[in-house]
Amino acid sequence: MVDTSTSATYKVVAQLPVHAALGPIEARYAWELESLGPLGTEIVEVAAATEDEFLAVAHDADALITSWGFPITAGIIAGLERCVVIGVGSVGTDMVDVDAATRAGIVVTNTPDIFIEEVADHAMALLLGCARRVVEQHELVVSGRWLEGRPILSRFPRLFGTTLGLVSYGNVARATARRAKAFGFHLVAYDPFVSELVMTAEGVEPLTSLGELLERSDHVSIHAPLNPGTYHLIGAAELARMKPDAVIVNTGRGGIVDEVALADAIRSGRLAGAGLDVLEQEPATADHPLFGLPNVILSPHVASATSRMRPETRRRVGREVALVLQGSWPRSTVNPTVLPRTALTRWQPYPMERGPNR
Repeated sequence: MVDTSTSATYKVVAQLPVHAALGPIEARYAWELESLGPLGTEIVEVAAATEDEFLAVAHDADALITSWGFPITAGIIAGLERCVVIGVGSVGTDMVDVDAATRAGIVVTNTPDIFIEEVADHAMALLLGCARRVVEQHELVVSGRWLEGRPILSRFPRLFGTTLGLVSYGNVARATARRAKAFGFHLVAYDPFVSELVMTAEGVEPLTSLGELLERSDHVSIHAPLNPGTYHLIGAAELARMKPDAVIVNTGRGGIVDEVALADAIRSGRLAGAGLDVLEQEPATADHPLFGLPNVILSPHVASATSRMRPETRRRVGREVALVLQGSWPRSTVNPTVLPRTALTRWQPYPMERGPNR
């Protein structure tokens, strides 16, 4: 542990927010500094367009804080001389090359349980909005086409008794499942990394094949992280296995779904609709293939957003980074085979060992 009574100062580099607030940096990072301040931490913001620009400021940082924007690549990680921890203010960590961080002995933390309920709410909102074609019905009313609404919905079954398939069964999927039960959905899930007993204990039918889930489900909700194994997990072949009146929802990561294939499936009538909070390129460009399609609901990666989200997430990031800087285990580490090490002692990590309480 570090003796925090000394005058040791840590340098923590944060990416400059798109809408940076005015005022002293100590005030703007007050939530993070609740934990980092007592350690004598200096927070430095950086706005960079290239790796060299980023490293010009961050090369001697003891820690990085990020949740968006400029990716923390293997090239950046190779140029970090002192960094022991990268604190990510989100569930997903695809903006960081975690493998490169692990090889460098850098702990990567995230915030996997801060805004679970909010994202589950948003997933259900997108699902219900698509299943009941809410946006389309609104447009019929305001355009004076009142009588066209009922015939559209009359083509689809009621939600009660239909099957909702959950791709991945992590925290958000479980929270979504709790909500979906109230609507009378039959729940199935595919996640090769979660025990079947966990699913059955919560009233969810486990499936061992993604293909079977797609074929059986009337609605599909995606909650997987983005990694090389899940990139374009849902492509043209997978969409072709879904029911023609099915709806697909994605609150995971945009790259999991092949958006060109999804747009083609909706345009051709092979799929009834889609609700997406995440896109492969964010912000989306004006020529995005899903723009203008009927029964597609898009939101700008805001599923986690509430008045509670930002302060609690940033406090958590500050606490996690402070723990690692002191040589302690963080609550949420993405690469738990890396032992925390302090920026002062700089001992070498033992990648295959784990702490006594992990």
